[in-house]
Amino acid sequence: MNNTITRKEAVDLLKKYNKEQFHILHALTVEGVMTWYAEQLGYNNETEYWGIVGLLHDIDFEMWPEEHCVKAQELLKDAGVSNEMINSICSHGYGICVDIKPDHIMEKVLFATDELTGLIGAAARMRPSKSVMDMELSSLKKKFKDKKFAAGCSRDVIKQGAEMLEWSLDELLEKTIMAMRACEDTVNESIKEFE
Repeated sequence: MNNTITRKEAVDLLKKYNKEQFHILHALTVEGVMTWYAEQLGYNNETEYWGIVGLLHDIDFEMWPEEHCVKAQELLKDAGVSNEMINSICSHGYGICVDIKPDHIMEKVLFATDELTGLIGAAARMRPSKSVMDMELSSLKKKFKDKKFAAGCSRDVIKQGAEMLEWSLDELLEKTIMAMRACEDTVNESIKEFE
């Protein structure tokens, strides 16, 4: 997997179409989570690629939510992003807004963790620490079971992602907590690039 866009170019592209801190924070979080997973799963030589895919996965969502993962293809193509990377980025909308199936493990990780990072982030904001550093799996599982909590985060998509990866739901939840712990400080520092 070859990068056709640098991280700096990806950041500039994200800034062009995203102004709300919530969306930028989510993009940076997914970037950090994807980078962590690349390293954990033995894809160290593709870490930046995985990260850029995470950073740009919702590039169109703030301005064109009704065309999510469709408009992204146009924006990314215009920016010179390779078809391979565009497919990787847009595969997280599989079965929801596009028919691009996640095939590579990286695409499956993105599909599984996109909604999950939103759920974990919402759970972290409810904690006195406002952090994932002290979050335990049991606490997250309670939030996961509460359908009213972070209702916009699809539990079905998260479960489907775990199945794609052939992991238990607990394994996916626990690994993603660890991924978010690993990148929390970097994300909080990186958000300053957008202020």
